[in-house]
Amino acid sequence: MSEVKIAAETRTEFGKGAARRIRRDNKVPGVLYGHGSDPLHLTLPGHELLLALRTPNVLIALDIDGKTNELAIPKAVQRDPLKGFLEHVDLQLVKRGETVTVEIPVHAEGELAPGGNLLEHVLNALPVEAEATHIPESVTVSVEGLAAGASILAKDIELPKGTKLAVEDDTVVLQVLAAQAEEAAEGAEGAEAEGEDVAEA
Repeated sequence: MSEVKIAAETRTEFGKGAARRIRRDNKVPGVLYGHGSDPLHLTLPGHELLLALRTPNVLIALDIDGKTNELAIPKAVQRDPLKGFLEHVDLQLVKRGETVTVEIPVHAEGELAPGGNLLEHVLNALPVEAEATHIPESVTVSVEGLAAGASILAKDIELPKGTKLAVEDDTVVLQVLAAQAEEAAEGAEGAEAEGEDVAEA
């Protein structure tokens, strides 16, 4: 994975008013923590950070005040629920060679067996352990030809070299559901509701 370099500034102003002023300048307040050090409050450039966060678990090379260089990965990102802009970011300090636990997106490819089956993502992201500078962006799983009742477990997913599961082997990640069964269940619920209406009348 590639590193994204971002220049950051330490900040001494806190609270909602300070955060609003930072965001008015197209910047984002954030906190860098980890390795037992005190949390470091930062101001980061909004556009560069937004572009960087398009890559899951992106490795960010922080140039802090032009004096200190640190590596970090995003751990929590707060966005405005309506407009989607970044409100705050938590960054975890990492070192080269260090193993970290992260969640990587799971992508499915291929066509299910005929019959109107539905694919359910039980886990949208798979917890794994990987070296901080070699975190996979995602994993791709083939669901070609799978029929209703089939499932893909964590142990069935091929991981890149150096990456290990951080969940139990038999954790269900994807499963195939029969659409007809769901429709029948919905129909039964509707019938029950109609029965209740008649009883009340």
